[in-house]
Amino acid sequence: MLVRVMGWLVMIEAVFMAVPLATAFFYGEDDALAFEVGLAVTAVTGAGMTFFSRPRRSEMGKREGFLLTALVWVIFSLFGMIPFIVSEVPVNLSEAFFESMSGFTTTGVSVMENIDNVSHAIHMWRSLMQWIGGMGIILFTLAVLPMLNSSGGMQMFNAETTGIRSEKLRPRVSSTAKRLWLVYALLTLALVLLYMFGPMNTFDSICHALSTMSTGGFSTHQASIGTWDSLYVKIVTTLFMFVGGVNFALIFKASTGEFRSAWSNEVFRMYVKVIFVLFILFDLALVSGSGIQLTVEALTIDPLFQIISTISSTGYAVANLSDWGLFILSLIFVMMFFGACAGSTSGGAKLDRAIYLFKNSRNELYRCIYPNHILSVGINGKTMAPEVINKVMVFLWLYVIVIVAGGMALAAMDVPLVDSFFASFSCVSNTGLAPEITGYGGQFNLIPDLGKWVLSFLMLTGRLEVFTVLVLFAPGFWHK
Repeated sequence: MLVRVMGWLVMIEAVFMAVPLATAFFYGEDDALAFEVGLAVTAVTGAGMTFFSRPRRSEMGKREGFLLTALVWVIFSLFGMIPFIVSEVPVNLSEAFFESMSGFTTTGVSVMENIDNVSHAIHMWRSLMQWIGGMGIILFTLAVLPMLNSSGGMQMFNAETTGIRSEKLRPRVSSTAKRLWLVYALLTLALVLLYMFGPMNTFDSICHALSTMSTGGFSTHQASIGTWDSLYVKIVTTLFMFVGGVNFALIFKASTGEFRSAWSNEVFRMYVKVIFVLFILFDLALVSGSGIQLTVEALTIDPLFQIISTISSTGYAVANLSDWGLFILSLIFVMMFFGACAGSTSGGAKLDRAIYLFKNSRNELYRCIYPNHILSVGINGKTMAPEVINKVMVFLWLYVIVIVAGGMALAAMDVPLVDSFFASFSCVSNTGLAPEITGYGGQFNLIPDLGKWVLSFLMLTGRLEVFTVLVLFAPGFWHK
């Protein structure tokens, strides 16, 4: 059954490859061959897996759900790298897989030295990969393959969707998936239109809308958003990066008129408050210590843009970020670690878990004085079970361990220490900021090939929130 469902997923990926193929034909580019080969190989393999497998049973349990969810991101990245290898882009196998995994996990890091020389078709594929991965590959499949409702759909939904508890908007998981993808698609369309009203052309508008709404951060130009040097582009991008960091269940409820449900949500209120406090701290740091020219835009839009870009894990950066000082860099580290709201397209450990951590730590301090008091952790008026709190604490511990282990692995390959740990941190948090923002590090293309495979694994682990990947390494997972 795993092979059959995987086959359906691979054929869906082949359908998506038709979009950059059409782009290559439209612009008359040689990279059409790369996508013809990629589409053909992907479609034939997917069809073979689907129609030549004969499962004895159609149901899938929790373990199959975990395995399929982890595997599908790897399989998608393997087929997704074919156009990079066949095209004229100068990348090897390791770099192609790294670029593909970076796209699907919406990390947004790149090994391409100058993307200004890349074809329109490759740009479209990079942005489309991020858009698919933003809301989730499994979630899209659940929306278009209703048969999974009765064969492990809920297990896969819980394994992929980010959140402490996955929230269903409808009784059937496929209905929930359709609703979430509808909201996601409509917001992306709105962003395309807004970009087109500004200085961007139609192609750049589509690509940046796909990568911004998914909080991925890929761009069609080496200078990224700074290419246009436009206040309008910054404001529109900031607004939709903010939306990308909000739980999409709340956005859906707001779209149906339930606006109170958004502001009554404790995590959303904290999200807004954190951004406001960080904005004040950024401005104080810029006024007191930086050497940049203090214009109105430099004190308002630029810090707000950078804060929301980092906390939503989009990874866009203003041109002079490395000149903003070490205090601002330390705040960026904190934002990279926690990210935005669970249930959004952002990366990081999620703000929800930060709230759980704070409340549980406060209770433990209180117990030092009143050891016999019974204290609980509540959010949005609901008391969380001790098992949930314990899982959050373990998650945060494992999250740190994965970052440290990744940094040590890169350091063992003679990658400079700053580059090693920052690259690991950036990939696990799916933020995509390069080590160069520290003022000491370099770019991802300087990391050796083996290191790129390590970082690809870290991107996958961060995107699937640690447990879904690490559980596969538990011996008990494979026992009957």
